[in-house]
Amino acid sequence: MTTTLAIDCGGGGIKGCVLDETGTMRAQPVRVPTPYPLSTALFVKTLTELASQLPKADRATVGLPGMIRHGVVITTPHYITRSGPRTRIEPELVEQWEGFDAQAAISDSLGIPVRVLNDAEVHGAGVIAGQGLEVVLTLGTGLGCAIYDGGHLAPHLELSQAPVRWGLSYDTYIGEHERRRLGDALWSRRVQRVIDGLRPVFLWDRLYIGGGNSRHITPTVVTRLGDDVVIVPNAAALVGGARAWLLQID
Repeated sequence: MTTTLAIDCGGGGIKGCVLDETGTMRAQPVRVPTPYPLSTALFVKTLTELASQLPKADRATVGLPGMIRHGVVITTPHYITRSGPRTRIEPELVEQWEGFDAQAAISDSLGIPVRVLNDAEVHGAGVIAGQGLEVVLTLGTGLGCAIYDGGHLAPHLELSQAPVRWGLSYDTYIGEHERRRLGDALWSRRVQRVIDGLRPVFLWDRLYIGGGNSRHITPTVVTRLGDDVVIVPNAAALVGGARAWLLQID
């Protein structure tokens, strides 16, 4: 049976596990803090060391924040900063990361085939039904987004960087920093406002809300989101690692 090393790369932590073809974990997940400043070489080294703590896998799926095309990083929001999210951007890191062929570099280091996708796309692979237009939004350090049509992964849109209100991007408006500042109740109302605003833009058949902060949406707001919205566990980010190899990708 083919096994997959699934690695979910976040702004605050990087976690991984090994799964079989059914999505069942073959070992307990391993998590390490995201090191900063994070050069591309340190990134590959961190993933390789994490993989060494898990059973050997036949292939790997890596979910990264930002715009990823064919395994190449076009732009990434957190890893170009000095000390992590919301800290100073380092020009030399921008130069390293933009155009970095993460898929080739990680594959060379691990010695197995690797698929690198946006982290929300991997998360979505673990939850979509494969019917109709399905949108995945992940709530964490910022906002992740993935779009599927009939189980087919659509080209990525970096929705997180679009302005939403008061000159703030979606990343900033409903990211982790604002959740901590506002508290869950006020932050949840912002999440509802975002969903209500995006519904007529996407006209989705089903919206999945995942990511580590989805569990902080208050029960009151959850009941108001609508029957077309489903809250999904953050574990889907790892389970999706196995299913991501079944995706049709443009």
